[in-house]
Amino acid sequence: MNSTPESTLSAPTTTRAAQRAGDDLPTGAQVEIALGDQHAWVAAVGASLRAYTVGGRDVVLPFDEGALAPAFSGAVLAPWPNRLGEGAYDFAGVHHEVALTERERRTALHGLVSFARFEVVAADASSVTLAHTIVPTPGYPWPVRIEVSYALGDGGLVVTTTATNLGASAAPYGVGFHPWLSPGGGAVDECTLQVGVTRHVTVDDRLLPTGDEEPAGPYDLAEPLSLRGVQLDDAWLAPVLDDEGRSWARFSAPDGRTVAMWADETFTAWQVCTGDGIPRIERRGVAVEPMTCIADAFRTGDLLITLEPATTHRCVWGLRLE
Repeated sequence: MNSTPESTLSAPTTTRAAQRAGDDLPTGAQVEIALGDQHAWVAAVGASLRAYTVGGRDVVLPFDEGALAPAFSGAVLAPWPNRLGEGAYDFAGVHHEVALTERERRTALHGLVSFARFEVVAADASSVTLAHTIVPTPGYPWPVRIEVSYALGDGGLVVTTTATNLGASAAPYGVGFHPWLSPGGGAVDECTLQVGVTRHVTVDDRLLPTGDEEPAGPYDLAEPLSLRGVQLDDAWLAPVLDDEGRSWARFSAPDGRTVAMWADETFTAWQVCTGDGIPRIERRGVAVEPMTCIADAFRTGDLLITLEPATTHRCVWGLRLE
């Protein structure tokens, strides 16, 4: 196993043999993809983006293949992102309960697949596709197959996700992603963040939405905001779309580089977390998370996707270093 400290992590060279050996790793099989000076490492557990570098500079915070991913690093958040209050919801007249995973707030956090083992179903030099079918349980009795494709191109890394309902009845669904963006060796306090959003989600002390929204106001990210002393674990709605139907987030570091993220119109919200007090993160990076819905969507129905039998939902986002 790679025992290199995370703060000085260098991603390992991945071979077919290393992929076979992945069953004994907490992150599973490892796949390296590359194009020019771009390199990305994808872990089978959670279909997680474990590392992504451009010219040797970290774009996301890397984590060790031999350790559990810290704070959902790089993981797919499905079939719901963020929090589900009480781990309980009603759908189509039926009550369901899933396990609480954040007991201090009495919530179920980030869905069911972040620590599930995905199968590598296709790979070439610059792209990889992984798939996992959710096993129906009393809390989520639908076999939803999720496929995640990572592809490097001239414009950076593009991530395409499809979810297909293999069951006989409609399923509730939402998806998000959890990359921790890297300040490139600098401090988060020396960085700025800009996200094209216009409405801030108000939450209670459990970080669940109150049902209200507000103009961004002091949480306005329309212009680059200095993160010095700023603590965030907040969501925003009403993304501003460009001519290609994309909303953008830009995390600029003291080395003069900017991590730019975009998400297509299927992503109706962004979450930002500065990582204060989170073990193994401790404000070393900032999570910037595109989501198709905000917290508690299974209970409120707000922006919830109803995935009919034999139908597929598709969403695309991307990441690059400028």
